Amino acid sequence: MIRARGLSRRFAARGRTVDAVKGVDIDVADGELVGFLGPNGAGKTTTLRMLTTLLRPTAGEATVGGCDLLTDPLGVRKRIGYVAQGGGTSPEARVIEEIEFQGRLYGLSRAEVRRRAGVLTERLDLAGLDTRLTRTLSGGQRRRLDIALGLVHEPGLIFLDEPTTGLDPQSRANLWEHIRDLRDRRGVTVFLTTHYLDEADNLCDRILVIDDGRIVTEGTPDALKAQVSGDGVTVGVEPDSVDAAAEIAGRLAGAHEVSTLDGQVRFRVPRGDTAMPELLRALDAANIRMLSVQVNRPTLDDVFLTLTGRTLRDAEESAPAEEKEAAGVA
Repeated sequence: MIRARGLSRRFAARGRTVDAVKGVDIDVADGELVGFLGPNGAGKTTTLRMLTTLLRPTAGEATVGGCDLLTDPLGVRKRIGYVAQGGGTSPEARVIEEIEFQGRLYGLSRAEVRRRAGVLTERLDLAGLDTRLTRTLSGGQRRRLDIALGLVHEPGLIFLDEPTTGLDPQSRANLWEHIRDLRDRRGVTVFLTTHYLDEADNLCDRILVIDDGRIVTEGTPDALKAQVSGDGVTVGVEPDSVDAAAEIAGRLAGAHEVSTLDGQVRFRVPRGDTAMPELLRALDAANIRMLSVQVNRPTLDDVFLTLTGRTLRDAEESAPAEEKEAAGVA
Protein backbone atom coordinates (compact mmCIF):
# COMPACT_ATOMS: atom_id res chain seq x y z
CA MET A 1 0.00 0.00 0.00
CA ILE A 2 2.97 2.32 0.68
CA ARG A 3 6.46 1.90 -0.71
CA ALA A 4 8.97 4.73 -0.29
CA ARG A 5 12.68 4.71 -1.10
CA GLY A 6 15.15 7.43 -0.21
CA LEU A 7 12.40 9.93 0.58
CA SER A 8 14.02 13.22 1.59
CA ARG A 9 13.04 16.83 2.22
CA ARG A 10 15.25 19.88 2.66
CA PHE A 11 14.02 23.27 3.87
CA ALA A 12 15.54 26.73 3.83
CA ALA A 13 15.03 28.35 7.24
CA ARG A 14 16.60 31.54 8.63
CA GLY A 15 19.26 31.68 5.99
CA ARG A 16 20.31 28.04 6.34
CA THR A 17 19.18 24.68 5.07
CA VAL A 18 17.58 22.04 7.25
CA ASP A 19 17.43 18.39 6.22
CA ALA A 20 14.16 17.42 7.86
CA VAL A 21 13.92 13.95 6.31
CA LYS A 22 17.07 12.12 5.23
CA GLY A 23 16.35 9.29 2.85
CA VAL A 24 13.71 7.19 4.59
CA ASP A 25 12.50 3.82 3.28
CA ILE A 26 8.96 2.82 4.24
CA ASP A 27 6.91 -0.28 3.41
CA VAL A 28 3.30 -0.69 4.53
CA ALA A 29 1.35 -3.77 3.44
CA ASP A 30 -2.31 -3.85 2.50
CA GLY A 31 -4.47 -4.13 5.64
CA GLU A 32 -1.73 -3.18 8.12
CA LEU A 33 -2.15 -0.75 11.01
CA VAL A 34 1.25 0.93 11.26
CA GLY A 35 2.35 3.42 13.91
CA PHE A 36 4.84 6.19 13.15
CA LEU A 37 6.65 7.50 16.24
CA GLY A 38 9.14 10.29 16.77
CA PRO A 39 9.70 13.51 18.71
CA ASN A 40 9.03 17.01 17.44
CA GLY A 41 11.69 17.90 14.90
CA ALA A 42 12.36 14.27 13.98
CA GLY A 43 10.76 14.51 10.52
CA LYS A 44 7.53 12.69 11.34
CA THR A 45 5.06 15.29 10.12
CA THR A 46 7.20 16.19 7.11
CA THR A 47 7.19 12.53 6.04
CA LEU A 48 3.44 12.35 6.51
CA ARG A 49 2.91 15.49 4.44
CA MET A 50 5.04 14.08 1.63
CA LEU A 51 3.16 10.76 1.59
CA THR A 52 -0.17 12.60 1.42
CA THR A 53 0.98 14.87 -1.48
CA LEU A 54 0.90 18.02 0.67
CA LEU A 55 4.65 18.49 0.29
CA ARG A 56 6.87 17.55 -2.64
CA PRO A 57 9.96 15.50 -1.75
CA THR A 58 13.37 16.98 -2.44
CA ALA A 59 14.61 13.51 -3.39
CA GLY A 60 13.47 9.92 -3.44
CA GLU A 61 10.42 8.12 -4.78
CA ALA A 62 7.25 6.52 -3.49
CA THR A 63 4.07 4.78 -4.51
CA VAL A 64 1.02 5.29 -2.31
CA GLY A 65 -2.17 3.35 -2.95
CA GLY A 66 -0.65 2.03 -6.14
CA CYS A 67 -0.01 5.51 -7.60
CA ASP A 68 3.31 7.26 -8.08
CA LEU A 69 3.69 10.09 -5.58
CA LEU A 70 5.54 12.39 -8.00
CA THR A 71 3.88 11.69 -11.34
CA ASP A 72 0.32 10.95 -10.19
CA PRO A 73 -0.45 12.92 -7.03
CA LEU A 74 -4.12 13.21 -8.02
CA GLY A 75 -4.35 9.42 -8.17
CA VAL A 76 -2.83 9.23 -4.67
CA ARG A 77 -5.37 11.73 -3.31
CA LYS A 78 -8.28 9.76 -4.73
CA ARG A 79 -7.11 6.61 -2.95
CA ILE A 80 -6.24 7.94 0.50
CA GLY A 81 -8.00 9.55 3.41
CA TYR A 82 -6.23 12.07 5.62
CA VAL A 83 -7.23 13.17 9.12
CA ALA A 84 -5.06 16.07 10.25
CA GLN A 85 -4.13 16.86 13.86
CA GLY A 86 -6.28 19.95 14.10
CA GLY A 87 -9.29 18.62 12.23
CA GLY A 88 -10.90 20.35 9.30
CA THR A 89 -14.51 21.10 10.18
CA SER A 90 -16.18 24.50 10.24
CA PRO A 91 -17.64 25.29 13.68
CA GLU A 92 -20.76 26.81 12.09
CA ALA A 93 -21.49 23.88 9.75
CA ARG A 94 -23.80 20.99 10.57
CA VAL A 95 -22.48 17.44 10.71
CA ILE A 96 -24.36 16.29 7.62
CA GLU A 97 -23.28 19.39 5.70
CA GLU A 98 -19.61 18.66 6.37
CA ILE A 99 -19.92 15.05 5.23
CA GLU A 100 -21.91 15.98 2.11
CA PHE A 101 -19.48 18.73 1.17
CA GLN A 102 -16.51 16.39 1.52
CA GLY A 103 -18.21 13.73 -0.59
CA ARG A 104 -19.15 16.20 -3.30
CA LEU A 105 -15.51 17.31 -3.49
CA TYR A 106 -14.70 13.72 -4.46
CA GLY A 107 -17.31 13.81 -7.21
CA LEU A 108 -19.94 11.68 -5.49
CA SER A 109 -23.62 12.24 -6.25
CA ARG A 110 -25.79 13.74 -3.54
CA ALA A 111 -27.70 10.46 -3.21
CA GLU A 112 -24.50 8.45 -2.85
CA VAL A 113 -23.09 10.88 -0.31
CA ARG A 114 -26.28 10.62 1.74
CA ARG A 115 -26.05 6.83 1.66
CA ARG A 116 -22.42 6.82 2.74
CA ALA A 117 -23.08 9.46 5.40
CA GLY A 118 -25.73 7.22 6.92
CA VAL A 119 -23.34 4.28 7.02
CA LEU A 120 -20.48 6.30 8.49
CA THR A 121 -22.51 8.09 11.16
CA GLU A 122 -23.90 4.74 12.30
CA ARG A 123 -20.49 3.07 12.26
CA LEU A 124 -18.75 5.90 14.10
CA ASP A 125 -21.43 6.51 16.75
CA LEU A 126 -22.57 9.78 15.19
CA ALA A 127 -26.13 8.70 14.40
CA GLY A 128 -28.72 11.31 15.39
CA LEU A 129 -26.19 14.15 15.27
CA ASP A 130 -26.74 15.03 11.60
CA THR A 131 -28.21 18.49 12.27
CA ARG A 132 -25.90 19.44 15.14
CA LEU A 133 -23.40 22.25 14.61
CA THR A 134 -19.90 20.83 14.79
CA ARG A 135 -18.92 23.32 17.50
CA THR A 136 -21.48 21.70 19.83
CA LEU A 137 -19.89 18.26 19.54
CA SER A 138 -17.66 16.77 22.21
CA GLY A 139 -13.97 16.29 21.48
CA GLY A 140 -14.44 12.59 20.80
CA GLN A 141 -17.41 13.24 18.51
CA ARG A 142 -15.42 15.82 16.53
CA ARG A 143 -12.54 13.38 16.02
CA ARG A 144 -14.95 10.68 14.87
CA LEU A 145 -16.45 13.18 12.45
CA ASP A 146 -12.95 13.97 11.17
CA ILE A 147 -12.47 10.25 10.51
CA ALA A 148 -15.85 10.08 8.76
CA LEU A 149 -14.72 12.88 6.45
CA GLY A 150 -11.54 10.95 5.69
CA LEU A 151 -13.54 7.82 4.84
CA VAL A 152 -16.49 9.22 2.86
CA HIS A 153 -14.89 8.36 -0.50
CA GLU A 154 -14.09 4.82 0.76
CA PRO A 155 -10.28 4.91 0.49
CA GLY A 156 -8.19 1.79 1.01
CA LEU A 157 -5.61 3.76 3.02
CA ILE A 158 -6.15 6.39 5.70
CA PHE A 159 -3.56 8.59 7.43
CA LEU A 160 -4.44 9.51 11.03
CA ASP A 161 -2.26 12.29 12.45
CA GLU A 162 -2.41 12.31 16.28
CA PRO A 163 -6.09 11.21 16.27
CA THR A 164 -6.59 11.09 20.06
CA THR A 165 -4.60 14.14 21.20
CA GLY A 166 -6.56 16.08 23.82
CA LEU A 167 -9.23 13.43 24.35
CA ASP A 168 -10.22 12.13 27.78
CA PRO A 169 -9.37 8.47 28.55
CA GLN A 170 -12.88 7.19 27.81
CA SER A 171 -13.03 8.99 24.44
CA ARG A 172 -9.55 7.70 23.57
CA ALA A 173 -10.55 4.11 24.34
CA ASN A 174 -13.72 4.53 22.27
CA LEU A 175 -11.78 5.90 19.30
CA TRP A 176 -9.28 3.03 19.57
CA GLU A 177 -12.13 0.60 18.97
CA HIS A 178 -13.20 2.50 15.85
CA ILE A 179 -9.62 2.51 14.54
CA ARG A 180 -9.30 -1.25 15.12
CA ASP A 181 -12.60 -1.71 13.32
CA LEU A 182 -11.24 0.05 10.24
CA ARG A 183 -8.55 -2.62 9.94
CA ASP A 184 -10.31 -5.68 11.27
CA ARG A 185 -13.76 -5.38 9.69
CA ARG A 186 -13.34 -2.87 6.88
CA GLY A 187 -9.90 -3.91 5.58
CA VAL A 188 -8.62 -0.33 5.59
CA THR A 189 -4.86 0.19 5.82
CA VAL A 190 -4.09 2.69 8.61
CA PHE A 191 -0.94 4.82 8.94
CA LEU A 192 -1.06 6.37 12.40
CA THR A 193 1.14 8.99 14.04
CA THR A 194 0.95 9.32 17.80
CA HIS A 195 2.86 10.54 20.84
CA TYR A 196 1.05 8.08 23.09
CA LEU A 197 3.20 4.98 23.41
CA ASP A 198 0.39 2.97 25.00
CA GLU A 199 -1.70 3.81 21.94
CA ALA A 200 0.95 2.49 19.58
CA ASP A 201 1.44 -0.60 21.75
CA ASN A 202 -2.27 -1.41 21.85
CA LEU A 203 -3.25 -0.61 18.27
CA CYS A 204 -0.39 -1.18 15.89
CA ASP A 205 0.66 -4.29 14.01
CA ARG A 206 4.04 -2.67 13.40
CA ILE A 207 5.85 0.49 14.47
CA LEU A 208 8.34 2.74 12.69
CA VAL A 209 10.51 5.06 14.80
CA ILE A 210 12.02 8.16 13.19
CA ASP A 211 14.67 10.34 14.80
CA ASP A 212 16.79 13.08 13.25
CA GLY A 213 15.15 12.52 9.87
CA ARG A 214 15.97 8.80 9.67
CA ILE A 215 14.09 5.59 10.46
CA VAL A 216 16.06 4.21 13.42
CA THR A 217 14.10 0.99 13.94
CA GLU A 218 10.91 -0.83 13.02
CA GLY A 219 9.06 -3.94 14.10
CA THR A 220 6.11 -5.25 16.05
CA PRO A 221 5.62 -3.73 19.52
CA ASP A 222 6.69 -7.02 21.14
CA ALA A 223 9.76 -7.35 18.92
CA LEU A 224 10.85 -3.79 19.69
CA LYS A 225 10.41 -4.29 23.42
CA ALA A 226 12.45 -7.49 23.18
CA GLN A 227 15.38 -5.34 22.01
CA VAL A 228 15.56 -3.84 25.50
CA SER A 229 17.75 -6.19 27.48
CA GLY A 230 15.85 -7.36 30.54
CA ASP A 231 13.36 -6.14 33.11
CA GLY A 232 13.83 -2.83 34.89
CA VAL A 233 14.21 -3.13 38.67
CA THR A 234 14.10 -0.24 41.15
CA VAL A 235 14.98 -0.95 44.78
CA GLY A 236 14.62 1.58 47.60
CA VAL A 237 17.04 1.38 50.56
CA GLU A 238 18.30 3.68 53.32
CA PRO A 239 20.36 6.55 51.82
CA ASP A 240 23.57 5.46 53.53
CA SER A 241 23.20 1.95 52.06
CA VAL A 242 22.71 2.89 48.42
CA ASP A 243 26.28 2.31 47.25
CA ALA A 244 26.54 -1.05 48.99
CA ALA A 245 23.15 -2.13 47.61
CA ALA A 246 24.24 -1.11 44.11
CA GLU A 247 27.38 -3.23 44.44
CA ILE A 248 25.28 -6.23 45.50
CA ALA A 249 22.81 -5.69 42.64
CA GLY A 250 25.69 -5.55 40.19
CA ARG A 251 26.75 -9.07 41.21
CA LEU A 252 23.40 -10.60 40.19
CA ALA A 253 23.55 -12.85 37.15
CA GLY A 254 23.01 -10.76 34.04
CA ALA A 255 22.63 -7.47 35.91
CA HIS A 256 23.58 -4.35 33.93
CA GLU A 257 22.88 -0.61 33.67
CA VAL A 258 23.22 -0.30 37.46
CA SER A 259 22.69 3.27 38.72
CA THR A 260 21.68 5.10 41.89
CA LEU A 261 19.40 8.08 42.43
CA ASP A 262 17.72 9.53 45.52
CA GLY A 263 18.00 6.45 47.71
CA GLN A 264 17.17 4.04 44.92
CA VAL A 265 19.18 1.45 43.02
CA ARG A 266 18.13 0.86 39.43
CA PHE A 267 19.30 -1.92 37.16
CA ARG A 268 18.22 -4.41 34.51
CA VAL A 269 18.27 -8.20 34.70
CA PRO A 270 16.98 -10.86 32.28
CA ARG A 271 14.21 -11.93 34.72
CA GLY A 272 13.36 -9.46 37.45
CA ASP A 273 10.95 -11.80 39.24
CA THR A 274 13.48 -14.60 39.69
CA ALA A 275 16.30 -12.19 40.60
CA MET A 276 14.37 -10.74 43.57
CA PRO A 277 14.79 -13.65 46.04
CA GLU A 278 18.56 -13.71 45.45
CA LEU A 279 18.81 -9.95 45.86
CA LEU A 280 16.74 -9.97 49.06
CA ARG A 281 18.93 -12.72 50.60
CA ALA A 282 22.09 -10.79 49.71
CA LEU A 283 20.76 -7.55 51.15
CA ASP A 284 19.69 -9.30 54.36
CA ALA A 285 23.15 -10.85 54.69
CA ALA A 286 24.66 -7.36 54.43
CA ASN A 287 22.15 -5.94 56.96
CA ILE A 288 20.64 -3.65 54.31
CA ARG A 289 16.89 -3.11 54.64
CA MET A 290 14.86 -3.02 51.44
CA LEU A 291 12.25 -0.26 51.65
CA SER A 292 10.55 -0.74 48.30
CA VAL A 293 10.88 -2.64 45.04
CA GLN A 294 9.42 -2.33 41.55
CA VAL A 295 9.88 -4.70 38.62
CA ASN A 296 8.80 -3.48 35.21
CA ARG A 297 8.68 -5.23 31.87
CA PRO A 298 10.24 -3.23 29.01
CA THR A 299 7.98 -0.58 27.45
CA LEU A 300 8.09 1.25 24.15
CA ASP A 301 9.45 4.26 26.03
CA ASP A 302 12.36 2.06 27.14
CA VAL A 303 12.88 1.22 23.47
CA PHE A 304 12.96 4.91 22.61
CA LEU A 305 15.38 5.59 25.47
CA THR A 306 17.68 2.79 24.29
CA LEU A 307 17.66 4.06 20.71
CA THR A 308 17.96 7.80 21.30
CA GLY A 309 19.23 8.24 24.85
CA ARG A 310 16.00 10.00 25.91
CA THR A 311 12.39 9.11 26.51
CA LEU A 312 9.77 10.25 24.01
CA ARG A 313 8.31 12.64 26.59
CA ASP A 314 11.75 14.18 27.25
CA ALA A 315 12.33 14.43 23.51
CA GLU A 316 9.07 16.30 23.04
CA GLU A 317 9.86 18.79 25.79
CA SER A 318 13.46 19.42 24.75
CA ALA A 319 13.17 19.68 20.95
CA PRO A 320 15.11 22.78 19.83
CA ALA A 321 12.97 25.77 18.88
CA GLU A 322 14.29 25.83 15.33
CA GLU A 323 13.29 22.18 14.90
CA LYS A 324 9.78 22.83 16.16
CA GLU A 325 9.48 25.81 13.85
CA ALA A 326 10.32 23.55 10.92
CA ALA A 327 7.09 21.57 11.20
CA GLY A 328 7.17 23.36 8.39
CA VAL A 329 10.05 21.14 8.99
CA ALA A 330 8.94 18.56 11.48
